[in-house]
Amino acid sequence: MPKTVRWGLLSTARINRRLITPILASPRGELAAVASRDLAKARAYATEWDIPLAFGSYQEMLDSGAVDAVYISLPNHLHAEWTIRALQAGVHVLCEKPFAITLDEVDRMIAASRESGFALAEAFMYRHHPQTKMVGEWVRSGRLGEITQVWGVFNFQIEARDDVRMVPEWGGGCLWDVGVYPMSFAQYVYGGPPEEVFGMQWVGDTGVDETFVGQMRYPGGGLAQIASSFRNPFNIQMEIIGREGRLALNRPFVGVDDNRHLLFYPTDGEVQEIPVPEQELYIGEVEDMHAAILDGAPLYLTLDETRDHVRTVLALYQSAQTGQVVRP
Repeated sequence: MPKTVRWGLLSTARINRRLITPILASPRGELAAVASRDLAKARAYATEWDIPLAFGSYQEMLDSGAVDAVYISLPNHLHAEWTIRALQAGVHVLCEKPFAITLDEVDRMIAASRESGFALAEAFMYRHHPQTKMVGEWVRSGRLGEITQVWGVFNFQIEARDDVRMVPEWGGGCLWDVGVYPMSFAQYVYGGPPEEVFGMQWVGDTGVDETFVGQMRYPGGGLAQIASSFRNPFNIQMEIIGREGRLALNRPFVGVDDNRHLLFYPTDGEVQEIPVPEQELYIGEVEDMHAAILDGAPLYLTLDETRDHVRTVLALYQSAQTGQVVRP
């Protein structure tokens, strides 16, 4: 059995740099190749990041035998196609969120993974961080009491109208891009998808939602409220509210890795700051893939959870377009 996983980057997207550092830092990973539709671009990228191999097509890299796993950071509408192609070529896949933009695509991706026997995971890096796992422990242990509300926001501004996230046909929109973070966090806290959702959106001249707000009701009566935007100044927050107190996260999704902590606001008593073990934000999802590939361990973020992420987003969009409450 191999002792390391040879990684390939399927595209030269900016987000790749977030994966390069943890792959190189891991004793179980090596950065072997990068692919672009433009060979000159791939070679320049390989030179910049000291990557041994550069390919002028995605399929050429998949068929080369030079990589064991790929990170797919393509625009959203291409995730399904190239995930399936990679799995059929015998390559494990870490696919950037959102996993896909239709349930049919999700189901075909999952089927390809199960038929091929190769690992497939959605790249939600924050789920693997100690800060998020600590929240899960607080919730499951009952320290917050009955959870009644989850509240989250992820806003940042995009000025460029030609940004790939502004193209409707490519799965653009702030809910797909950043609203999925607080939405998926709420699903994590409540242990499953909502029973019904209601969404509202502001659609810009690009034709995509540039601001989106959503409300969700979960089994047992718990509620969640989320907001996301490409128009508002940078702001990320996440709070979990129970009958015994409130738990707030600083830097729940992005940001430097030092001084991450939780703030607990009990129903009675002083606010408590709870330190969080330091860990590079993206290393968890990389090591999770290594464990699945090299050890046969189950992936931490299941494909059932991932399918529910996409199902909930689609229901929120349906609600925003129809003005009706939707049951996913």
